[in-house]
Amino acid sequence: MYDEVKEILTQSDHIVFFGGAGVSTESNIPDFRSQSGIYSKKTYPYRAETMISSDFFHEHPEQFYDFYFHEMVYEQAQPNDAHMALAKLERMGKLKAVITQNIDGLHQKAGSHKVLELHGSIHRNHCQRCHAAYDLQAMLKQKDQVPRCPICNGILKPDVVLYGESLDMHVMEEAISYLSQADVLIVGGTSLVVYPAAGLLQYFHGRKLILINKEETAMDQRADLVIHDAIGRVLKEAVLI
Repeated sequence: MYDEVKEILTQSDHIVFFGGAGVSTESNIPDFRSQSGIYSKKTYPYRAETMISSDFFHEHPEQFYDFYFHEMVYEQAQPNDAHMALAKLERMGKLKAVITQNIDGLHQKAGSHKVLELHGSIHRNHCQRCHAAYDLQAMLKQKDQVPRCPICNGILKPDVVLYGESLDMHVMEEAISYLSQADVLIVGGTSLVVYPAAGLLQYFHGRKLILINKEETAMDQRADLVIHDAIGRVLKEAVLI
């Protein structure tokens, strides 16, 4: 199984990776939809999907940030074997892009350079009033309150895509370009139920589709190779060893 992945990767110099929350669970960042995921939490007065919506952010910024800083920001998290393997494939000239639904920045922390963040990043933030930019550390200094701009006192907003917001079309177009040119597509750590992101896979027409996820997905039958296992373990065996 691992040898088959290794053989496919060895024979290709135009690989693209498409990943979701399952890539970061091995870095102790919870996913959304599993039994222990963020959506299963009952400790807040509203459903998680409601609390990470654009409307909720604007109407209840205090409660939004209480949820955001406790459930979505893991500043101590470190890259795992999946992140490291993908960064190595990029250094080897084989991997052309990482397309991720994650907002944690762990791909960049592992050394990947071409990372397309479909849902934004916790590391980029801006003032809604004067549009000044702030990094995560600036936000964390105010994590016990609604973060405000030191320049104009406007409320700061993370550059993450909330429910009710559109994805960045420039990022989407770039992702489509990379997918359409890929020879091999690795899909990992995603249930492929979040649209429009999951719909991007229709633009891949390459030679091999590898799907690595602990649970079955709707795309299993289309894939050339399906592995129901932790993506960090699979990529470690195929790339790092």
